[in-house]
Amino acid sequence: MTNQATTINKPDMRTIRQVAQDKILPERALRRLVAQGKIKTVRSGKTQYINYTSLIEQLNSGEGEIWQ
Repeated sequence: MTNQATTINKPDMRTIRQVAQDKILPERALRRLVAQGKIKTVRSGKTQYINYTSLIEQLNSGEGEIWQ
């Protein structure tokens, strides 16, 4: 029996402030979209994390709740 390494793809999780620093959207706009439930986050304590890759895909598609 051989040991096969299991590949785990960890999501690129960033805080709202980190996403805003990348000039994707202003921090205020990101916080508004999170509050409206248009961007999903994961909370750890007081900090909210956004799946960066999913956000970029959602913005590039031009579809979804963000644009409504």
